Amino acid sequence: MLTFLGFLTIGVILALLLTNRVAAVVALAGVPVVTALVAGNSPAEIGAYVSEGLAGVVGVTAMFVFAIAYFGVMRDAGMFDPIIRRIVAFAGNAPVTVCLATTTLAMAAHLDGAGATTFLITIPAMMPLFDRLGMKRLTLTVCVGMGAGVMNLLPWGGPTARAATTSGVGVNELWVPLIPAQIAGMLGALAISYFLGRRETTRLAATADDRSLSTVGGPDAGSGSTGAAGPSDDDTPSAPGHHLTEEEAALRRPRLFWINIALTVLTIAGLVTTLAPPELLFLVALVVALVVNYPGLKEQTARIQAHAEGAMLMASTLLAAGAFLGILDGSGMVTAMATSTAEIVPASWAPGLPLLVGVLGVPLSLLFGPDAYYFGVLPVLQGLGAEFGVANADLARASLVGQETVGFPISPLTGSFFLLVGLAGVDIGRHIRALFGWVWLLSLIMLVVAVATGAVPLWAS
Repeated sequence: MLTFLGFLTIGVILALLLTNRVAAVVALAGVPVVTALVAGNSPAEIGAYVSEGLAGVVGVTAMFVFAIAYFGVMRDAGMFDPIIRRIVAFAGNAPVTVCLATTTLAMAAHLDGAGATTFLITIPAMMPLFDRLGMKRLTLTVCVGMGAGVMNLLPWGGPTARAATTSGVGVNELWVPLIPAQIAGMLGALAISYFLGRRETTRLAATADDRSLSTVGGPDAGSGSTGAAGPSDDDTPSAPGHHLTEEEAALRRPRLFWINIALTVLTIAGLVTTLAPPELLFLVALVVALVVNYPGLKEQTARIQAHAEGAMLMASTLLAAGAFLGILDGSGMVTAMATSTAEIVPASWAPGLPLLVGVLGVPLSLLFGPDAYYFGVLPVLQGLGAEFGVANADLARASLVGQETVGFPISPLTGSFFLLVGLAGVDIGRHIRALFGWVWLLSLIMLVVAVATGAVPLWAS
């Protein structure tokens, strides 16, 4: 009975999340309460399960709220502006440097962990360059997608916060061992961007040659047209970028740039060295950022309110997930599901579960959104792994090298995906085909490094 109700709970939640029928909070909190009542649990018992589940996610939720608010304040103060200007200026007129600059800009913009922000900054800044040089917009979305994807492992990013919530393992404990893999992913993304830039250079040169041959002796011969290679230096516009509104300009604090940079570096260093819990680090960083950049009650309140919507949306989802996990665990559904599944899975397969999860992470991003996977699929995998001694942390880290991290820019199950393809004006199917192989390759590179460094076991003992 409990096994059936457990799988029914997860199946209904997955169906609701995958079909976008209801908000994640409604699915994650509402469905398990109903099935727990059907299982014979009293409201008092369900309340106890929920309380226990919430206790396990409070730290992650607080960290996420303070981190999103902090990076929002840093963006308002203009900490990212000089970085963006220098990257765009570096791009120049060469396809190779344009591709490298695009990927680098996406990485920098994704420091706040928000895909929508990354795409809103990067696409409008770089698309005029791509169009002026005659470069493919699909190359633009590939470079942006790779840059954002490899940065989505950050501890204040959505997938890591979800994985920590489900596994009961701290975000630092998940992320720090994956830092070498993330660095490998960043370098891999830049290497692929270099290759794509070289390919675009070759294509544009061939296009220019074909055009010159077709116009020899024609009315335009000798006109000095530059063709697909772009206009002459005299026609080169200033580096494209986002023009600030009056309100945005009023919020900028250029004189505090280095103070804000130092504060951000110290905060990240504290995370890496586990100096203090992440929620405390970001709380302190947010307080300092507000006091330094926006002294006074009115300005500080306005900055918090400006970033409250995104932070609270994710926070409510994480809290609902805590209730869901608490009910599933407290009612015995997880144990029943894991025991039943373990009976039909050969014991010889179980130690390789983390490796299998890591390999399939990117393809699974096409089937499961972040909520569906980390709150619906991962608990079952962890329950199964527990039957054979596979640690929750191993499965969580294996998931994070691909599932809705590197894989999120190809996932139609995330809202920011449509912003990416919409801003660039590319076809969804063509974008997925163009990016899929590259992000899967990046994921596998990261998985190899994670295995080599011990973050993900090759074969669990």
